[in-house]
Amino acid sequence: MDGFSLRVVLADDHPGMLAGVEHSLSAVNTIQLTGKAGNSTELMRILDTDCCDVLVCDYAMPGGEHRDGLALFSLLRRRYPSIKLVVLTMLDNPAVLGALQKEGIACVVSKSDALSHLVPAIHAAATSGTYYSPSIEKILRGRGQREGDAPALSKRELEVLRLYASGLTINEIAERVSRSKKTISTQKTRAMQKLGIERDVDLLRYAMEHGIVASQPQPPEE
Repeated sequence: MDGFSLRVVLADDHPGMLAGVEHSLSAVNTIQLTGKAGNSTELMRILDTDCCDVLVCDYAMPGGEHRDGLALFSLLRRRYPSIKLVVLTMLDNPAVLGALQKEGIACVVSKSDALSHLVPAIHAAATSGTYYSPSIEKILRGRGQREGDAPALSKRELEVLRLYASGLTINEIAERVSRSKKTISTQKTRAMQKLGIERDVDLLRYAMEHGIVASQPQPPEE
C-alpha cells in the first residue's frame, strides 16, 4: 500500500458491471484503479505485473483458463498471498457464503446492494478486516439457524453442483477442475444423495431455488 492510495484491480465478466464499479470508485481519492479484467486469464496477466493491493473479483466469471469461484480464489491466495480480496457476487446461497468464509475470505459485497459498499469493503480488505454488505450480512446471520436443516455439502461437491447446474457436462467439469470424470461423477452423486435428489432436473431446480446459480441454465447433456 502506498500511503492512503490503494491500488485496485477489478474483475467481472459483465462490461456494464465493470463500468459501474469504475464510476463508483472514481470519486474516491484513496483508491486508484490500476486494471480491469473480464476473465481469469486476463486477471492473472494483470496481477503478474504487481500492480494491485486489493482485488475486487466476481464469484461467477466463466471463460478463463484459471476457472472461477472457489477454485480461482484458492489459486489467487496461493499465487498472490499479499493481495487482499473482495468478492463481488449476485449469489445469495448460505452454503456458498459459508465456503467463502472457510477460505478465509472476509469481505463480500452483494451486487443487489449499492456499489458504494465496495469502498468500505476495499478499505477493510486492505487492513485484513471484515466487511459484508447488508444482504450478505443478513444471510450469514441466519445461516446458523438454517444449517441444522440444510444438508452439508463439501466445498468440492458444492462447486461441482454449481458448474453442472450452469450447463457444463461431467466431462467439461472434469477438464475445468483438473480431476477425473469418475471423481466428478462421484461428487455429483454424493451431493444428490445428501440432498435427497434422484433426478438431474430436480438438481437443477435445487440449484436455482437456493441461489447456487444466478440464472436459468440450459440442462446439461451427457
